[in-house]
Amino acid sequence: MVYIGPTLFGFILGFILGTRIKSDKESKIKFPISTYLVVLLVALFMAWQLGPFPYYTDSIIASGFLATIIGIIAGKVILGR
Repeated sequence: MVYIGPTLFGFILGFILGTRIKSDKESKIKFPISTYLVVLLVALFMAWQLGPFPYYTDSIIASGFLATIIGIIAGKVILGR
């Protein structure tokens, strides 16, 4: 059973933060899809190392942390400027 509270709140917070990330037009730094995949893999490893919040036994990872990272990426891709 997955607790919806931390997951939903993490995704919403991450989505809002992701929409606020702005790209500088003068910068030559580009973020291809491979960058997002690396960030997602590192976040998955970090969530696994963090473990679930005490008293949560839904999974072996920190679901709120992982949902926040997914929300940041989704917010940047969908509504990023």
